[in-house]
Amino acid sequence: MTLLPLQKIDVDVAIVGSGFGGSLTALGLLKRGRRVALIERGRHPRFAIGESSTPLANLLLEELADEYDLPRVRAFSQWGSWQRVHPEVASGLKRGFTFYFHEPGRGFGDPDDRDRQLLVAASPNDEVSDTHWYRPDFDHALVREAEAAGAIYLDETKLDRLRLDGSHPVLEGVRDGRAVRVDAAFVVDATGPRGFLHHALHLGEAEQRWLPGTQGLYTHFEGVERWDRIHPPIAIPPYPVDDAAVHHVFEGGWIWILRFNNGLTSAGAALTDARAAAIGATGGEAAWHRLLAQLPAVKDQFIAARAALPFVHSPRVSFRSARVSGPSWALLSSAAGVIDPLLSTGFALTLFSIARLLDVLERTSPGPERAAALHAYERATLDELDATERLVAALYASMDDPELFKRLTLLYFAAASFSEAARRLGRSHLAPGFLLNAHPAFGAEMKACASAAIARPRGQARRDLEARVDRAIEPFDTVGLLDRRRRDWYPVIAEDVIESAPKLHATREEILDLLERAGMGLTRSG
Repeated sequence: MTLLPLQKIDVDVAIVGSGFGGSLTALGLLKRGRRVALIERGRHPRFAIGESSTPLANLLLEELADEYDLPRVRAFSQWGSWQRVHPEVASGLKRGFTFYFHEPGRGFGDPDDRDRQLLVAASPNDEVSDTHWYRPDFDHALVREAEAAGAIYLDETKLDRLRLDGSHPVLEGVRDGRAVRVDAAFVVDATGPRGFLHHALHLGEAEQRWLPGTQGLYTHFEGVERWDRIHPPIAIPPYPVDDAAVHHVFEGGWIWILRFNNGLTSAGAALTDARAAAIGATGGEAAWHRLLAQLPAVKDQFIAARAALPFVHSPRVSFRSARVSGPSWALLSSAAGVIDPLLSTGFALTLFSIARLLDVLERTSPGPERAAALHAYERATLDELDATERLVAALYASMDDPELFKRLTLLYFAAASFSEAARRLGRSHLAPGFLLNAHPAFGAEMKACASAAIARPRGQARRDLEARVDRAIEPFDTVGLLDRRRRDWYPVIAEDVIESAPKLHATREEILDLLERAGMGLTRSG
């Protein structure tokens, strides 16, 4: 038997995992002249969830692309430019966030009953709209970009061992029956929850502090009916309600529906352990139909649908690593922790962590300065996961109380829209951290409001909480979230941002310029 010679690779940075996070990190490093190996256990294209972008995530993608001169990546930040530059990469149009609230066993009723609806527009038109990322195509496209930029790409590579010779990492594995050794000065883990470094370094798993145990059940479908065909709205909504991240919320869980332009629809459920047990969630497709049987209005959307792929049951959605970084390694946020797909927070968290980690690797050398920077990176990553978990836990505690759920959700939209406007104005210091979690006023109030909601207040305590949420939102409300005349339908209205100029420490002229650059102008979205 002839033994194949050892394949030895020497790079500055080894990135394990070639989803979008790993490839974007590789592209940034390559643009700064680093030698990069991108190591993948499987091969592309491949199924993945985590598919819905947001205005803030798209802005972070823009900033990353501008900082590292990645114009082809920048085109992915808006629906219009994506369709012109990358029409071969499937995606979905996301004009907003659509929420419908259900009582198990009952139909939806009056389509004009906004007490059971929340529609929040994310863009004024399709051109600048957000997107759903069809991950088999999107991740594959970014890997190709990284390869073209000079990354050494090793797919179908099984890593068996990580050795830390002093602080110098050595990765060993097998590819195509041939032993592989990768020597690197630094290792980035982009493999997702419970990934490579988590196991190789025995990092340990931290318990969720506020969120109940949740399970996932999901796949891609063909033939999912549009909600607005089954329940036509009486008034004109802020955007076509199905061209969005659609959330069907009920006590103990929720269902997402995300449409792509290739005929497929991503749909699935995140359920508390009790709700998952009630439908036998391990039962795949049969469990899905048992869940739909409890939600007649949602079931109507799936009467003619069929699963395009086998169902996936995730016995534990949430995850938190006890450690995030060391002297010569770091986990991206997507590997450090996962909270829940509710509110589509994952992309922004990952993009924040990519930008921070690239900055650390660019401005520091191995030694005390880098160690301190990596410690700060770890702290920021964990703090943002904490803030996300606490708010999502508050929403889970309120799923049987639509009015309170909606009020709490507006904390997210206030923080996200304020952050986007501040960053577009070049005033990112006004919006520290994800969801303003590091802002001394908003961060503390969001924490307090979420903690109060987790305790499931009733009577006067609940009314006091609603008032406190409103007070927390008001100084950061740049999009009219506190205007009750809108009855839980929130279009994108340029005048809202103009009137909020003082909150952003900006002049009217600066806001007008911002709106022009963002493609909003002065047109109302109705």
